[in-house]
Amino acid sequence: MKIMTALAGAAALALIPANAGAQAQEATTATQPSIDAKAVVADVRRILNENYVLPELRPQLDAALAKGLDDGRYDVTDAGALAERINSDLEAVAHDHHLGMHFDPKQSAELAARPAGAGADDAPPSAEEIRFADRLNHGILQLKVLPGNIRYMETIGFFWGGDKTKEVYDNAMRFLKGGDAIIIDMRKNGGGSPDAVQYMISHFLQPNTPIVTFYMRGQKGDTWKSLGSLPAGSLAGKPLYVLTGGRSASAAEEFIGHVNGFKLGELVGENTAGAGYRNEFFPVAGGYVISVSVGRAVLASTGKDWEKVGIAPTIKASQDNALEVAQVNALRKLAAKAAGPDKTMLEGSAQVLEAQLTPVSTALPLPQYVGVYGVRHITNDDGALIFQREGGPKGKLVAVGPNEFAFAEDPMQRVKFKVAGNNATELELIRGDGSRVVAARNP
Repeated sequence: MKIMTALAGAAALALIPANAGAQAQEATTATQPSIDAKAVVADVRRILNENYVLPELRPQLDAALAKGLDDGRYDVTDAGALAERINSDLEAVAHDHHLGMHFDPKQSAELAARPAGAGADDAPPSAEEIRFADRLNHGILQLKVLPGNIRYMETIGFFWGGDKTKEVYDNAMRFLKGGDAIIIDMRKNGGGSPDAVQYMISHFLQPNTPIVTFYMRGQKGDTWKSLGSLPAGSLAGKPLYVLTGGRSASAAEEFIGHVNGFKLGELVGENTAGAGYRNEFFPVAGGYVISVSVGRAVLASTGKDWEKVGIAPTIKASQDNALEVAQVNALRKLAAKAAGPDKTMLEGSAQVLEAQLTPVSTALPLPQYVGVYGVRHITNDDGALIFQREGGPKGKLVAVGPNEFAFAEDPMQRVKFKVAGNNATELELIRGDGSRVVAARNP
């Protein structure tokens, strides 16, 4: 089974171009097609009656189109206007963001040239699709180590290109396996292939665990299960945090739903898009293309899909701060099981991140700390204190107490100020190894 996406943007599987109206207008201007609204509507009705995911809605969709035709709503001379009016009538019934048509003679002809009975899922990825996926590392954009040996992975989509995608995923899973906790960022993941979801989620589940059942064109399909014998082995049991938001859609929501339903980890951020249906493109008479929801996925862990409702986070946070919130939670969880220097480091890192999310009030206004302390300079740069030893690199300071600051990039290194009245008089630098340097403020 193969579903291609642009690997970017929320609800990528909707794939109804945002500029569909403009495309239609350009095409209409260029070709001035003779519009046979009756033939177009008849084709749309046939496609929906044969394929729409919810059989109980098919009669209502059909009735809406029939009424629009009888009322003369589709008696237009502009290709884009016809698509807009049909889409409006379909939306009023289904409220389905995967359902809609646009005018594109080239794409329509390409779809019509497919072998009879061949759908979008039947064709293997083309060479161009593979090249596109390679340029985006098959949807895995970033891998990095965060403080506390938290391993972070950013994804932008679930592309499936067989062995090439497996190789990318295997390498990514090995990287994550080396961490003490895992953060997977799906805030910009617009969806893609269920094969890719199955491969990735299998690293967190026991083999042969039922995960999802697809209902295609109103008929129950196969129940998919987690895989075994994965090259990277199992990642189950590690603290897992998945970042979510309104652009987490479709196949990304399936993965998020598994994490939530099987209690594999925490979801941090905002509600997901609620794009639960699977769509397919069909050619329509007159050079049109229609995207139709043809399937729905029901999670084995909950017995539900996520269409229109999305999946709620277990730890609410703004999308902009979700990564930092996840880090704080992971660091606190790791610190609770640690001891000695490791515990101190983990707690210090969490403290600095928390202070960045919720600023700590200082005893003095920041400008009152500015000055030269021996060979160490404290400056104020756009509302943040900057530490610099003469000739050395600059380090941003974060307030963690009334007169105590930590280095943003090195939480174990601190600066404490002694104050008298409204002025700082002395600086104490506490290094990560515990050594200290005290310097009075220069006159």
